[in-house]
Amino acid sequence: MRAKSRDSSCLFNRFLRVAFQGSRVTSNGGLILVRELDERLGFGKLIDHHLTDARAKNARFSFADLLRQSIYSRLAGYEDVNDAERLSQDPALRLMGSEKIWDRGAALSSRLQTFETEMLAKEENFVGLARLNRELIGKAEAIHSPYRTVLDLDSTEIPVHGEQEQSAYNGHFESTCFHPLLLFNRDGDCLAAKLRPGNVHSAEDWEELLLPEIERQQRMGKEVAFRADAAFAKPEIYDALEEQGVKYAIRIPSNDNLERDIAELLPRPMGRPSQKPLVEYKGFLYQAAGWKTARRGVAKVEHHEGELLPRVGFIVTNLTLPSRAVVRFYNKRGTAEQWIKEGKQAVKMTRLSCHRFRSNEVRLWLTVIAYNLGNLWRRLGLPQRIGNWSLTSLQQGLVKTGGRLVKHARYYWLLLAEGHLTRRLFGAMVQRIAALTIRAG
Repeated sequence: MRAKSRDSSCLFNRFLRVAFQGSRVTSNGGLILVRELDERLGFGKLIDHHLTDARAKNARFSFADLLRQSIYSRLAGYEDVNDAERLSQDPALRLMGSEKIWDRGAALSSRLQTFETEMLAKEENFVGLARLNRELIGKAEAIHSPYRTVLDLDSTEIPVHGEQEQSAYNGHFESTCFHPLLLFNRDGDCLAAKLRPGNVHSAEDWEELLLPEIERQQRMGKEVAFRADAAFAKPEIYDALEEQGVKYAIRIPSNDNLERDIAELLPRPMGRPSQKPLVEYKGFLYQAAGWKTARRGVAKVEHHEGELLPRVGFIVTNLTLPSRAVVRFYNKRGTAEQWIKEGKQAVKMTRLSCHRFRSNEVRLWLTVIAYNLGNLWRRLGLPQRIGNWSLTSLQQGLVKTGGRLVKHARYYWLLLAEGHLTRRLFGAMVQRIAALTIRAG
């Protein structure tokens, strides 16, 4: 019998050997496709342009290597810099950086911790992260840019379990949390984000995120539409949108005056109730006490079998569409909630465990950029048959692909296992990415 190697073990079968070769074997082989898209979109140039490295010229890890390690580890589903201790030798994570770290390994936890909480927390780099993120999405917009942009603004809860600065109890969520604000386009890209204390109102700082994006889109000659839930039903928001020429559909809370305008729709219809919900729509003019002018309201009333009272929803809008189409347009706002859920589940947006508020702001931006890279991969690189996969499905089905790194004299081989990610699918994605037409600048 052949002698056992020092790094192998014998199991139940004398012909079976198990060896541990972590520096040559990876479970994240699918990341190489996102790295190809990153290269195609000029992500490295954006890093150099927007982030400032104040270290000595001979620093062991470049800013680009450290940023990619932070982002790609999140995209692969690793939620904490503590994971860097074992991922530093992972072949896929090494291949995400420059060639000089392919052999020696990526940064360890202590180096990555300093990078995220100190180097990126400096004001010029913190501002640079937001600009880098927006220009990355701008690269994709230059490939396919419809004449109309739809913006969705929403807030969410990020629970905390320590003594983080500016965390606070929020009565609506019934938890101690942060309360970030996120702005999406209809393709699911997160255009802007802001981490806020846990006890602020859902619409706080809306103008900081929304108005610059409206101006940006209008400079490109686009028509802009906006959707939001009842937390953003504020007269100052209506006024600002109307002044900018933006079409909007915003849910408003029900009240007695609104219900009087649709009183004829509220009683249950006579006769035997239908098994299918009976849905009716009505448009009307409405002016609340704090409004300067009357605005169009749209009501949707649903009568369901077995329910005594109808389900009623109200929307304020300046759209000229039929009432049913206005409701249908507004209901698509629910996809923004799905994108936030993907951010929480796939790239661990909820992992904000630093004590300092600024450090947590940086980590929120790192998860946003990781989310956007995954979303750009989904809509620019995937074949149509899997183009609707969630980011979690992409992680489990494509990113989590086993592979073995083999070094030859002149080049490297990454030998991938065929599972969900087959040779044919891999080749199709590489071709789609290579075919992208990226404008310079």
